[in-house]
Amino acid sequence: MLRNYSVRTDLALEEKERFESDDVEVQGVVLEEDYDEEQELRVTRVEIRTENGAKAMGKPVGTYLTLETPNLAIPDDESHMNIAERLCGYIRELVRKNAGNKEGDLSVLVVGLGNREVTPDALGPYVADHLSVTRHIVKEYGKYAMGLEHADMISAIVPGVMGQTGMESTEIVRGIVKETHPDMVIAVDALAARNSKRLNRTVQIADTGIHPGSGIGNNRSGLTAESLGVPVIGIGVPTVVDAATIVNDTMENFIAALESSDSLKGVGEVLRSYNAGEKYEFVKELIAPHLNGMFVTPKDVDEMIHQISHTISEALNMLFTGYERQGSGTSQQA
Repeated sequence: MLRNYSVRTDLALEEKERFESDDVEVQGVVLEEDYDEEQELRVTRVEIRTENGAKAMGKPVGTYLTLETPNLAIPDDESHMNIAERLCGYIRELVRKNAGNKEGDLSVLVVGLGNREVTPDALGPYVADHLSVTRHIVKEYGKYAMGLEHADMISAIVPGVMGQTGMESTEIVRGIVKETHPDMVIAVDALAARNSKRLNRTVQIADTGIHPGSGIGNNRSGLTAESLGVPVIGIGVPTVVDAATIVNDTMENFIAALESSDSLKGVGEVLRSYNAGEKYEFVKELIAPHLNGMFVTPKDVDEMIHQISHTISEALNMLFTGYERQGSGTSQQA
């Protein structure tokens, strides 16, 4: 039986689910869940509180908030604003938690990670495109030029990928941080998921930074508080799954069909006795070698990425430019 398996995912929630499927309790890791039935919106909070818990989960100590909703990529204005408001609240929570003793307005650098030329990897650049950047206005004319009593200074950068620049994204961002001295960095990136049902319908917000390419096995230097010298909040959406995950999901349906058959029920029960990780590794060994490195994304990913990028940028604009939606209108908040 396979024991040392690894499941490719960037989501802390899925790492925690892996242990739950094995009936293993991870010490130092706390999971809380809230479900809004009316909005079809589930929020899961995973807190890794100890170094032992971090080692077991393979993720740093910190808070991971995961918002799941089937409406994330749907072009509906009401759903878009409702989700943006919820995201705004959760991002605000982590910003306040990590701002320390900083008083007054914040200077925030938003980093849009990814490759604009590859649609499933273009989420970060698209979010940066839709941001209301204000640093240049505040520095030139003062915060009252924004018409606000409080005005955070927002700047944005799309560093590209190593194949385009010959440099690690972390090297580029570190140089900008040293030059512009932001209080905080918010990094937005596309992620990889373990469960195909979470594609383009899940947002993870974490106060531990972000590691570009880790979900697809292309590990790059991470954007973290340690590497940049300022707090880093990571925002990510899973846009791809690997081929083994697709086959594994199909296998789950196949096992369910076997268990419903009187003559083949025993076969289904044997396969069901494998835990999630063992079944995943079993599938990886069986599929053709040339499919092992293949990653899959939905056919309408272009529209989905555009919609999701608008939602995330709207949440950031609400938080940092002071615009909050009330009822059906929009009002300006100090």
